[in-house]
Order: sequence, then structure tokens, then C-alpha cells
Amino acid sequence: METLEREEAFAAHLLERSLISDALLAQARTVSRELQDPLVWTLSKLGFVPENRLADALAEFMRLPRLRERLDVDIPEGLSSEFLKFHGVVPMKLPGGESAQAVSNPLDETGLRGIEFAMGARANPVICTHSDVQAALASSFPAAAEPKSSQFEPGEASESLRDLASDAPTIRLVQRIVTMAVDQRASDIHLEPTEGFLKVRFRLDGVLNDVESFPTARSSSIVSRVKVMAKLNIAERRLPQDGRLHITVNGKGIDFRVATSPTLHGESVVLRILDRQEVELDFGRLGFDSPLIETMKSALQKPYGIILSTGPTGSGKTTTLYTALKALNTPERKILTVEDPIEYTLEGVNQTQVRPQIGYSFASALRAFLRQDPDVLMVGEIRDRETAEIAVQAALTGHLLLSTLHTNSASAAVTRLLDMGIDDFLLTSTLNLVIGQRLVRRLCEHCRESYCPDPEVICRYQLDKRSETAPRMFVAKGCGLCSDGYKGRTGLLELLELNEPIRRSILARDDAFTIESTAVGLGMRTLFQHGLDLALQGQTTLEEVVRVTRTST
Repeated sequence: METLEREEAFAAHLLERSLISDALLAQARTVSRELQDPLVWTLSKLGFVPENRLADALAEFMRLPRLRERLDVDIPEGLSSEFLKFHGVVPMKLPGGESAQAVSNPLDETGLRGIEFAMGARANPVICTHSDVQAALASSFPAAAEPKSSQFEPGEASESLRDLASDAPTIRLVQRIVTMAVDQRASDIHLEPTEGFLKVRFRLDGVLNDVESFPTARSSSIVSRVKVMAKLNIAERRLPQDGRLHITVNGKGIDFRVATSPTLHGESVVLRILDRQEVELDFGRLGFDSPLIETMKSALQKPYGIILSTGPTGSGKTTTLYTALKALNTPERKILTVEDPIEYTLEGVNQTQVRPQIGYSFASALRAFLRQDPDVLMVGEIRDRETAEIAVQAALTGHLLLSTLHTNSASAAVTRLLDMGIDDFLLTSTLNLVIGQRLVRRLCEHCRESYCPDPEVICRYQLDKRSETAPRMFVAKGCGLCSDGYKGRTGLLELLELNEPIRRSILARDDAFTIESTAVGLGMRTLFQHGLDLALQGQTTLEEVVRVTRTST
């Protein structure tokens, strides 16, 4: 059977096992032809089939052993690195001493035939992932050490890097990485230098996934290309840098926030994808159900006070604030925001970005804004006592102020502000609502499977009291339409309203646990309880809720 015939048979194998859809397979074939890459590697690079699952399917299809252990490379003389990398094969020793060949594309037998000719013996192939094979080859054939920047004059080093960044293959490669990330709806691209190669990872639905790796020799050109596009100093590799860039992907313009940082093996780069067309500024889309929407709208209708969104980085705080601003954005209101950075532009809203290097901080911007006769203010984050005090002053003088705070729960935001030095009587007079939030992966509706939880789990979480029928939950299975059983994310939310019992608890200087207990007694649903409801509805899994809320099972 020829290579193309084997590829077609393997594609049918993937379709038969629901590991990919017809539409994604057709797209992968197109990209494979354009890049002149094997279909197997293209499926992995595009993320259409997870790499480990793809290797498992190859092993099953080819009836070959699947190797998951670290590769003990044993390359005989006469085999070039270019040949092995091109065919994705590595000669190695198995634990028992037997010779074998780790191969990531067994559908093309050319590489194995070449090794048989060089060794004068029959090949003994085993299946490995493409990234494992490439990483093993990168460590076995280290590129010549790059000259240190100190060996060049600054201008020469800059020009050398700029030449690397502007060559056509590098431009196409970076564009391909960016396009892949956007197509897969990734939120971030991570370029991470390690010993021997540059690792590319995408954050998909909040979870990092390995995508691809490149030899160290390509690392400088890839990183420099990104820095040139973001208008950063490409000769400066000792200090962190931040920038932005705008790229057209599949016919639509997309913004990226770029952050570089020096590491042991080179510069690490993270690109945050800011796709405005993908952001849905609607409370229902963010995970707010009807009671939560009513609570939120009630808080937004108040003429003054503070509304806080809390949670760790990447929990959706900024999107919640933008959604609130959209609801408040009417012709009769003047809205001012100070952000770091401005992630999305809102028509009709006056937005500004802090510039600490010239003394333009959240506090100084907020102080200036109060002289601009605003109705609504949004501060990207309350980081220090000065900003907190000005925020409270703004609320006391008749302004509605929205902001974020990094705390693990809504009740912890109250104690955090008290710890910052805000007087309890001022806090109870100005704070209207605190939103605690997280993001959980949403189950794929096409492949999820239901099950009846163990009686011990039902008892522990009182699931029978949260469901009108016999409680059932769901497990992630995985298919060609999702990523390991999940597709997209939704919010876990808890809304702490400042009513009289909560105000009395704050004035009594109760701790966060006591404040939360009081709120729960008054009807507040915690993040974990909201997660249990979503798990019972089949929107996510219990394991995902536990992972995100860090609640013990």
C-alpha cells in the first residue's frame, strides 16, 4: 500500500472512531497540501486531534507498539539529522537493549527503509508523538551555539536579529502559528525556550496544550519576528518588555497583547489573543442565570457605589466589567475608564491606559477623572491603598465605580479592602456588590455521557436536594468536534450583596469565612454550589468544578 493510500485509510479510521469530523479533516488535508507536510503531523499541529490520542490511533491502525517512555537515542553513523527530522524517526534502544525506531509518521515508510539500508537490518518501529521525536532529535543534534550579543556591537546585533526576523520562512511560520491559535479559539500563545528547542503551547479553554516544537536554531528568528511585529526592542533580551500588535487572520483583524521575559534558555513570549468578534458582552453568555442577572441589573441601576469583580488572573473579571459597561452605556451617561492595558474598545466610552513610567497610575488617572464630570468610572484594578481610597471617595461623591480585585472569593474582597486601610464605616456605605468568579470548561454536547454519582458523593454534596429528579452527572469523552470532551467555557459566579446583615458583619470585623456564611444563610450561592448546579445540568463535570474552585472531593 502506498503512502497516500495509507493516509486515506488512516483518515477513515479516525472518522470511524469519531476522533475527527469530515469538515476538520478536509481542512487538514488542505493545509497539509499547502505546507507539504504529512497529514498526520498537520492534524497534530492544527490541534484537530490531540497528539497523544493521534499516536494511540496510529499504533492501533498500524498494529505497532506505542512507546510512552523517554527516548534512549542510539543513532548509528551515516544518518543525517536532516534525514531523520524530515521523516520524523529516531533510532533508539529499548529498555531490554533491543534496537528500535521511534516513528511519528509510520504511514510513510521511506524513513524506515533508509534506516534499514544504513543499518543493514530490518527496522523495528514503535509509535511516538511527533513532539517527542523532534525533541529527541533536537537534543541529539544540538545546533551550533549562537553568538552572544556581547560579541557584537549593539547596532550589529540588532540588524542580525532583524534579518532573521524578516526572512520569508520565519514570517510564514509565525503567521501559521498565529492562524492555528485563532482557528482553535485559543486565548494565549506561549513560546517557551527549553534546552534544545522552542516549545509552542496554546491555552485552550483555560488549559495549556503542547502544539509544536522547533530546534533552538529557529528560536531567535521566531521570537525576533514577534518582537518586530509588536514594535519592541529586538536587541534587548535581558529585560521584560510589553507591546501590542495587530494581525489579519482569515480576513479579520485581531489584536494581540505581547509580553516577553528572559529565562535560562532564552526569551519566553506570551501572546494574549484579543479577538473582539469572539467576545460576547452578554450576561447570559457569561454564565449568569436569571436570578444572577436580576441581582446584577439591580446593582447597576443604583446611581452611586462600588461594584467589584474578583478572582484570579484569567477568570473573566474584565469581560464581566465590559459587559456591565455595555449595559450602562447610554447617551445620557458619561463613562470613563482607566485600564492596563485597554483590551477592547467600547464605542461611546472614554478609555485611557495607565503609563507608570511617566507617573500616570490608576490613582492619578482616577483622581484626574473626578474632575471630568463622569457618571460612571471603571478602574482596571484596585492594587493599593491610594487607589482604593480614591475609589471610595468617588462613590461617596455620587459616582458609580466598577473595578477588579485579586481575591479568591467575594467575601475575601471585603477583608482585603479593610486590610488596605479602608475604614469599615466607609466600606459599608459605598460597596454595593462583589462578584466572585471562575471559568470552567463546558462539556461537548455531542460526546458527553451521563452517569449516576456514587451514593457517597450524592450525600457529601447533597445532590438530591439540588435536583428534582435522581441526580445524574456527566463525564467528558472526546470526539472530533471538541478538545478532550470540552468545548468552550462558562462562568462560575457568586454575588455578594451588601445588605444590612452583611454590613453588620463587616462593622463587627468578622473574617471572610463568617461573612460568607452569613451571605449563604441569606441565600447566596457559592462558586462551588453554582458549579454543582452546572454539573447536574450537564454543562460541565464535577472534576472540572473541583479543579477550578480548588474544593476537595
